[in-house]
Amino acid sequence: MSATEVTNPTIAYDSFTVKPPLHPTYDLKGIIKLALAEDAGDRGDVTCLATIPFDMEVEAYFLAKEDGVVAGIALAEMIFNEVDPSLKVEWSKNDGDFVHKGLQFGKVHGRAHNIVVAERVVLNFMQRMSGIATLTKAMANAASPAYILETRKTAPCLRLLDKWAVLIGGGRNHRMGLFDMVMIKDNHISTAGGVTNALKSVDLYLEKNSLQLEVEVETRTLEEVEEVLQYASQTKTSLTRIMLDNMVVPLPNGDVDITMLKEAVRLVNGRFETEASGNVTIDTVHKIGQSGVTYISSGSLTHSVKALDISLKIDTELALEVGRRTGRA
Repeated sequence: MSATEVTNPTIAYDSFTVKPPLHPTYDLKGIIKLALAEDAGDRGDVTCLATIPFDMEVEAYFLAKEDGVVAGIALAEMIFNEVDPSLKVEWSKNDGDFVHKGLQFGKVHGRAHNIVVAERVVLNFMQRMSGIATLTKAMANAASPAYILETRKTAPCLRLLDKWAVLIGGGRNHRMGLFDMVMIKDNHISTAGGVTNALKSVDLYLEKNSLQLEVEVETRTLEEVEEVLQYASQTKTSLTRIMLDNMVVPLPNGDVDITMLKEAVRLVNGRFETEASGNVTIDTVHKIGQSGVTYISSGSLTHSVKALDISLKIDTELALEVGRRTGRA
C-alpha cells in the first residue's frame, strides 16, 4: 500500500508535519519548477515588472475564505524558497489543522515582486490539496472503524500531491501506481480466463521474480469471493486483500443496501483484508463502514475535488472588506 524509496535528497521531509507518500521516481522539486515556468513563460511577470518596484518589501497574509482543513503549507514553503530563498514565511496553523472562514493563518515577508510571482502557484496547489484534505477528513470520520482510501484517479503529474493531501486529511493511501502493489481487476481477470487463473499467474510471477508485493483481487459477485477463498485454501498465495466491488446497492430513496457487502465480509471472515468500492459518497460511507470491511476506497476524494477558497493578500483590510461584502470572509 506504500511505495518505495523517494528520490528528493535535497528536500527535508523529516521537518514536515505530515510527510508525503514515497515514490521512487517522482520529482517534487521538478513539479514546482514546471508550475512556476508554466506561469512565467518566456517573459516573466510583465505586470509585476511594470508596477512593483524591484526592491520593495511587503508582508502578505494567507486568508481562509471558507471553513476547512488546510493542506499544502509545507509545499508552499518549498515554492517560496524556489522563487526567493530570502522570503520569510510564518504560520499559525499546520498541515491538517482546521481553519475557519476569515482566519489569517500565515504570512510571508520579503520582496513584493517575488511574493506576487509565487502567489498563484502556491494558492493553486494549496487550494486543491486543502479541498482534498477537507473531504477526506469528513469521509474518514464517517467511515470509522473502516479506513478511507483514495485511488489512482488523480490529476496527471499531481498524484503524489493528491495522495499527500489525503494523508493530511486523515485518510490512508492506496497503491501509488502500477509498480508497488499487484491489483488484479476485471480486465486482468477477463484476459487471464477467470479469477483462479489470474491469481495463479500472479503467484507464479512473484515467485519467479523473487518479488514480495501486496496482492489485491477484485470480486464482483459472492461466487467470485468464494472462488478466491477456495483457491487460497488449497494454494500458498501472496494474496493480501479482496476488493468487494459494487456490492453496495443504491436504493431509489438515496439510501444504500449493504446486505451483499456484509455477506461477502462474513465469507472472508478475517482471512484477508477487505475493501469496499463503488457507490461511496459522503452520505453512504458511514453505513458502508459499519459492514465490517477493512477499507473503503473512493475516487471522488481526488477526481472531483472542490478547491478550498484561500487567498494571499498584501492589503488585508481591504481584502476582508470585499470578502464581507461578497460573503467570502
